[in-house]
Amino acid sequence: MKHRSAACPSCGGPVEFRTGSSLVTICDFCQTAVARADKDVADFGKVADVGETNSGLRLGLSGKFNKRGFYISGRVRYSHPAGGIWDEWYLVFPGEKWGWLTEAQGKFYLMFERELTSKIKLPEYDSLSLGNQVELGRSQFSVREKGIASVAAAEGEIPWAVHPGADHKFVDLQGLEGTFATLEYGERTSVFIGKEILLADLGVDTGGADPESEKLPVAALQLNCPKCGGTLVLRTPDETERVTCPNCHSLLDANHGKLAYLQTLKAKDIHPVVPIGTEGVFFGDKYTVIGIMERFALYEGKTYPWTEYLLHNHELGFRWLVENRNHWSFVKPASYMGSTFGSSVTYNGESFRIFDRGVAYVRYVVGEFYWRVKVGDSVQTADYIAPPKMLSIEESKTKSSEERNVSEGVYLDAEQIEAAFGINGVRRGWGVGPIQPGPKLGKEFYLSWGGFLGLILLVQLVFFLRADGWMTFYAMLFVSIPIIAFHFYAHHFERQRWAESDYNPYPTSD
Repeated sequence: MKHRSAACPSCGGPVEFRTGSSLVTICDFCQTAVARADKDVADFGKVADVGETNSGLRLGLSGKFNKRGFYISGRVRYSHPAGGIWDEWYLVFPGEKWGWLTEAQGKFYLMFERELTSKIKLPEYDSLSLGNQVELGRSQFSVREKGIASVAAAEGEIPWAVHPGADHKFVDLQGLEGTFATLEYGERTSVFIGKEILLADLGVDTGGADPESEKLPVAALQLNCPKCGGTLVLRTPDETERVTCPNCHSLLDANHGKLAYLQTLKAKDIHPVVPIGTEGVFFGDKYTVIGIMERFALYEGKTYPWTEYLLHNHELGFRWLVENRNHWSFVKPASYMGSTFGSSVTYNGESFRIFDRGVAYVRYVVGEFYWRVKVGDSVQTADYIAPPKMLSIEESKTKSSEERNVSEGVYLDAEQIEAAFGINGVRRGWGVGPIQPGPKLGKEFYLSWGGFLGLILLVQLVFFLRADGWMTFYAMLFVSIPIIAFHFYAHHFERQRWAESDYNPYPTSD
């Protein structure tokens, strides 16, 4: 197919297919999806105007990947079955080879369509469940998510026959070392394979805005609550799905910056350690606190609460800061693809041991969130630990979707929280945290201990050949008291860590 110009079948305005292999272009005048036909063009219906993104990506930008240039030709915005949106950008490489760049929750995945040999039989959509293993060629993947999304909006030129509002049946697969794949089920099953990348890997300059474009990178929005009229701020308006009003405690639906009242939350006098809007630096990157969520688990009639702070970084997306009994952890997405049923798992070469399984419930929310959270929401959880790290698996299901989210947390103490946010008065941890690092003795201590033992033996051999053996024994025992006491304390520390776990490896009196 070649470059082609035509008149929009809806409004008569000029439309162009600049890329020979594109199948649909969106009319700039009336938002009609115009498709190539044998001799003419076809009207596939009108799409909504696609919103801006916080990343600054837009049509016409160019960049390089693996030393090959590309330009951004089009975009489709999908509505997620469980709430939320994601964007699929279409990159044109030399030879009119297309790349699919997915932008979701501040993360980016670059994939290319793969033609598999006839020997590889792809699984049916209904046969797949979370955690199932799928083999694509020589690569092994695990089902991370499946669902039926819908086309919400589009712009530019698109390499497939996009129909506004059409269902989009998909299965997302997680592979090793950041590899990623998607199966799309339609008239035929398409396979896309790639990996998670950073926007910087594409060499795209998103800094300068196109003076002729009305679409600019999204900044924070100041809006009025539809319930009380009070002022509130959306810090990530292109990705926020839920926000609470700080004035009347209403939970609001946020649709591209348009607010709708959902319910009034029971007022709760909360005093977060880190207020919304606070900026902090973790591992060299600056984040802003945009949401606070209180969750809890029930066990034998008791409630075990914890607090999660949602952090946002413009380039890296979302992270979490979790506080439980004044113990803290910094949490980021993980690409684990193995089973979640065993007593241990291996991730990035480390062995993690099961610590807890259960159900986590949402008790309270304040601020803004990138999914349609509400009080009472629940997910199945499994936590594996290898102090100072934790691998957490959360699984949720709706009528039309299943999703697994895996995250890796690393322990932070109160001093690190104070340093990150430039605050004081953070309470120290109570008891032993699940991933609190255990006490350790440096090799210098053991070398010193060995030196003292050697010195005692040397003194006896040189000066007291006929000395009482018991004297030597007691001398060696005396210099060993510190190390014996340390190992006793370390053992007690580990028993305390596991005391409330159903998977306690230490014998108990129960």
